[in-house]
Amino acid sequence: MPLTLLNIVLPVFAVAALGFAFGQRQARRPDMDFINHANVMVFCPALVFSALLDNPVDLGQSWALVAAGVLIIIVPGLLLTLVRNPGVVRPGFIVPGMFRNTGNLGIPLMMLAYGKDQLGSIVVLFVISNLLTFSLGLYLLSRGGSRWLWLRNPNVWAALLGILLAPHRDGIPPFVTTSVDLTGQIAIPLMLFGLGVRLSMDRIEQLGLALRINALYLLAGLLTLPLVLWLLPLTPEWSRLVALSVMLPPAVLNYLLCEQYRVAPRTVASVVLLGNVLSIVTIPLVVWTTLTWF
Repeated sequence: MPLTLLNIVLPVFAVAALGFAFGQRQARRPDMDFINHANVMVFCPALVFSALLDNPVDLGQSWALVAAGVLIIIVPGLLLTLVRNPGVVRPGFIVPGMFRNTGNLGIPLMMLAYGKDQLGSIVVLFVISNLLTFSLGLYLLSRGGSRWLWLRNPNVWAALLGILLAPHRDGIPPFVTTSVDLTGQIAIPLMLFGLGVRLSMDRIEQLGLALRINALYLLAGLLTLPLVLWLLPLTPEWSRLVALSVMLPPAVLNYLLCEQYRVAPRTVASVVLLGNVLSIVTIPLVVWTTLTWF
């Protein structure tokens, strides 16, 4: 089992560490905005479309997974609203605790841990998180505005197109599917490399507060997981994906959105940064638990 864990976790953190080292060695502050924008707008949608085309998802049969994907975002958010005096403005406290790093870390980790045959289900969880981030998340951060911004998110439309065309895959010319596959293959390593570069650009401030908030996020995830597993008829494979998803660190996107809407960006940056550093310890524990007990 230790060797299996190393084979799963080390490649993910190695690519992120490469990005971190590259960012640290630059004389000027690295500008990853264009690359990250291209990843979100081009490469990730290609990955989503390709994955759902190759791993068809029947939403009628997968309703429990979809419901779980929604609940592991909503329930932690509700639990975190019960916390008094979080030490940061409430939207800046709640939103990063709801939206986990299902992209940069989640997709490659789940593929390595649970197999490429689960990619369709993994992408479903990623798209749900993406959809709620750009609808509910932005609604909370903008205090009621930007509720329809999710309609401009290409990952949502790529998922819909992939689900609709999956039954007709044989009718799609091979040069189209090959081109999309090649484009999508850029997304995962670029996600990890970009995460490392982004982490190299910031420093952790208010360490005690950031540690306390991340502990509350992990506690909210731990309280949510048994409730979701009890409520929904999840398969063992889905249960593993849901368990890892709810225990992932906050997404780097939370910091970028908080910066855009001026919601305690410095504090949120420290929380996100520390959460991803702590994941070096928490993620192997979660992966080991899911492989052993689920």
